[in-house]
Amino acid sequence: MTNPPTSEKKLNVWLPLLLAFVAAFGIFIGFRLQDSMASPQQVSVLPSISGKQEVGKIEEILRFVEAKYVEDVERDELVEAAINSILEELDPHSSYIPEDELENVNASLEGSFDGIGIQFTIIDDTIQVISPLAGGPSETLGIRAGDKIVEINDTTVAGIGITDSKIMKRLRGKKGTDVKIGIQRGDNPEVIHFDITRDQIPDYSLDVSYMVDDRIGFIKINRFSSTTYEEFMKAVEKLDESGMKDLIIDVRQNPGGYLQAATKIVGQLFDDKRLLVYTEGRTQRRNEYKSTGRNFYDIDNVVVLIDEGSASASEILAGAVQDSDRGKIIGRRSFGKGLVQEQYNLNDGSALRLTVARYYTPSGRSIQKPYKGKKGDYDKDIAERFDKGEMENQDSIIVSDSTRYYTEDGRVVYGGGGITPDIFVALDPVLNNSYFLKTSQYIMEFSYSYLNKNRDKIGEYSSADDFVRKYTVNDKLLEQFSDYALKKGVKKDKRAFRKAKTAIANRIKAHFARGLFKDEGFYKAWNHEDEMFAEAIKGLK
Repeated sequence: MTNPPTSEKKLNVWLPLLLAFVAAFGIFIGFRLQDSMASPQQVSVLPSISGKQEVGKIEEILRFVEAKYVEDVERDELVEAAINSILEELDPHSSYIPEDELENVNASLEGSFDGIGIQFTIIDDTIQVISPLAGGPSETLGIRAGDKIVEINDTTVAGIGITDSKIMKRLRGKKGTDVKIGIQRGDNPEVIHFDITRDQIPDYSLDVSYMVDDRIGFIKINRFSSTTYEEFMKAVEKLDESGMKDLIIDVRQNPGGYLQAATKIVGQLFDDKRLLVYTEGRTQRRNEYKSTGRNFYDIDNVVVLIDEGSASASEILAGAVQDSDRGKIIGRRSFGKGLVQEQYNLNDGSALRLTVARYYTPSGRSIQKPYKGKKGDYDKDIAERFDKGEMENQDSIIVSDSTRYYTEDGRVVYGGGGITPDIFVALDPVLNNSYFLKTSQYIMEFSYSYLNKNRDKIGEYSSADDFVRKYTVNDKLLEQFSDYALKKGVKKDKRAFRKAKTAIANRIKAHFARGLFKDEGFYKAWNHEDEMFAEAIKGLK
């Protein structure tokens, strides 16, 4: 007699039969929408279902499982397992979003969230405030950079292994609701309590904008949300008032977002009507996005900075600039995501994010990298670029589509795997230094911990520019960092440390600058030592 199936086998036994349970989701792609992922609206309307008999059969099987199966089962778990299995057969960017994750997923694209308004990190198992967000309730009540949050609603949160996600769940909440936090300031062991009323907090997608010199402006965009275009235009207005003629747009490590945010921004770089990108899918006709010909500011030369973390909407912006020869693309080959998703809200509060089309740059190229192959190959692509030397040598770049496409000036460009830059800048090999890789995760927490205890030693500076010009991370401080990393389990290696010390010093200085002058300080310090940024300035001058 065979043994009954164990709980570990139950999904394997029933999953093949349950997969069709959610087959109805596949017909979503027959329902046409006006907008792509560019639109912040989500849709929960189903087209007519032709396979009602199949849905009934799966429902019948589920009832048998619940009534007769040897062990108790969770129906919702079986259904979600089936959904995820189906989506794994499609493409890497179609996904199912459970109800408890949907709010946070949407918040990053909506441009705001309800909370207390702080930027924080976890240092030595304690929540430390990097800075209160401007105009938020924490700043209004006097919360300061360097404060340690040790209690939330009279419950201790220090020294208990709390995570970022748990912190956000406790601090975020509906606008108008209250949360009580206890903080320790400086070396004072006394806990100071604040009753904070949550408010709507802007979640800016534009990190910083500033004038590099009397002619060149710089804008860093971290994602494309529903508010990015408005943020961009406000930044350009200020830069224009300061005399900006040329512009550097930095979308490194920008994973994308709304398509229309990218097209509206890139449209401001043209004074005529022209194609910027178009989308097309099995059930979607060609949909073209064009510039309006009504740009509000005169910008002469443009540089776009990209790297292997620039994806989706970032690549739309870079592709439009490159194909039109409007400016130079500087950096390393971008991620290679040329698929468009639409989000469908489901009746139980969860959502389906489904790929419905591909997008194409003005020259007609798809920059989507291959995803039909061995499971897991897609996720390994970036690691393979490192292994094959692409990050350090332009000649090592492999493009899967050899079809030639042409820019407006007749230059040859390729699709099939991201945007290849016009000017290649190699990754600093020090960043692959074993000692640097092991210690880099501790640089931020060391920096803020040191800054909070030693602001007087760092000195007084009138501005971020003043700090960047005058402050130097000395060898004594670097040795303190080495000792800190040792306590975290990273053995000392003098030779490797000598090679990595400049990169470590630059990062410590940038974090100090953020602690003193917020994001403007961080990026001014970071860019001051950044080779890609230097190449952009060189090209513009």
